[in-house]
Amino acid sequence: MQISATVTPPGATDADTVAIGVFEGQEPTQGSPAELFELLASGEARRSFKAIAVTHAAGKRWLIVGLGASSEFTPERARVAASVARKRAHEISARTLCWLLPDGAAPALAAALVEGTLLSDYRFDAYRSDSADGADARPKHLQQLIISSEQDLERSVAEAAILGEAANRARDLQNRPGNDLTPSALAEYAREMGETLPGLSVEVEGGEQIRARGMGAFSAVAQGSEQEPALITMRYDAAGAGAPTLGFVGKAVTFDSGGISLKPGAKMAEMKFDMSGGAAVIEAVGAIARLQLPVKLVAVIGATENLPSGRAIKPGDIVTAANGKTIEINNTDAEGRLVLADCLCHAVAEGAERIIDLATLTGAVIVALGSTYSGLMSNDDEFAKRVLDAGEQSGEIVWRLPLHDEYGELIKGKYGDLDNAPEARKAGTIVGGAFLSNFVGEVPWGHLDIAGSAWDLGRAYVGKGASGYGVRMLVELARSFSS
Repeated sequence: MQISATVTPPGATDADTVAIGVFEGQEPTQGSPAELFELLASGEARRSFKAIAVTHAAGKRWLIVGLGASSEFTPERARVAASVARKRAHEISARTLCWLLPDGAAPALAAALVEGTLLSDYRFDAYRSDSADGADARPKHLQQLIISSEQDLERSVAEAAILGEAANRARDLQNRPGNDLTPSALAEYAREMGETLPGLSVEVEGGEQIRARGMGAFSAVAQGSEQEPALITMRYDAAGAGAPTLGFVGKAVTFDSGGISLKPGAKMAEMKFDMSGGAAVIEAVGAIARLQLPVKLVAVIGATENLPSGRAIKPGDIVTAANGKTIEINNTDAEGRLVLADCLCHAVAEGAERIIDLATLTGAVIVALGSTYSGLMSNDDEFAKRVLDAGEQSGEIVWRLPLHDEYGELIKGKYGDLDNAPEARKAGTIVGGAFLSNFVGEVPWGHLDIAGSAWDLGRAYVGKGASGYGVRMLVELARSFSS
């Protein structure tokens, strides 16, 4: 989709469809066609949030989008309004949509309209044999989006396009099946990104190198699969960047059967999404490089499959992580924390001074928070606030859960230092975070459990399937350190 900003009134653009938002108690922008006023007067068009109506005037189709009360109109509501308009534009076969920004609207609202349009326009049909549009078929995507405003919003709109496109690329990675997106394929994708984006370098290490690094927890998960694991390290160092060096860590289990502790068959196909944290990290780093944010960043992604085999790790086994901690394997389906343990150690060793990890770690977070929030655990209040603020900015909202010392007692091992899945089954999400806290030392750190948000998020501009959750939040987090 081509995306641009203009100060030209929408009626003078080459858009075939124009969207005009109307707040409660207000009239359409001066100069709007009389047909819009007539539609509102008749009651066919309404000002309530998400209401939509269409009329024709001056050779164009005009969408009247209800925005509700102006005092309640936030960037998140703008994303939803954008998705409503895009859906109606698709139904009437629009190819170019122009949004007229409300008078005096902040650049953040323009950015949100772009993001909402891009995210809602997403389709994954790479494996459909009928994916090509016929000559007379309704277009599956908008070809062009124009944001019209009295202000010069070119930069805000361009940056929002980068973020929306990055989130959609993460969704492409998430949606690819496990027989296509293997650990090696994900590593190659990241490597190619490093070859094309200025300031970004990517290093990929395989199973032998992972074992040589003493990553006994990561390699234990990988040993059950014939697919080669990949330790992906991405580095971005912008000119003029100051401290601190940020660390992004992503879990990328490209398929998770549960291993010997086999998952139930129902919905196991969804376990291709267990690499969602890694996808978010990769695409967030790419977006940061494209935006040329003045930050220092090291990202670590642990990619592997978790499968049962004659070589697979067994319940009762004890492994040693890169920092020397020994871990009892009580449940091989608690594999994500094993992969992340060594990846966190690696991020610390690579100089990360503030670390955030993303993982589809526990089903318990879905029980606790549903899909509305992801769960945050952190050892540092200031850093946790930055993560929470970044979530508010991006609409990928976060709820902080406690990390009390007593939770550390739950993960103590009987025969080793730690137990990866205590049998007590208390506070499952927090226990996962408490486990990971053993691998960051004194570095300010946050853990995001995104198991409820990575797919089937259900928001109007995302819907079913992969959500790309976390990409935009990570970029906003990096932005908070770039000023």
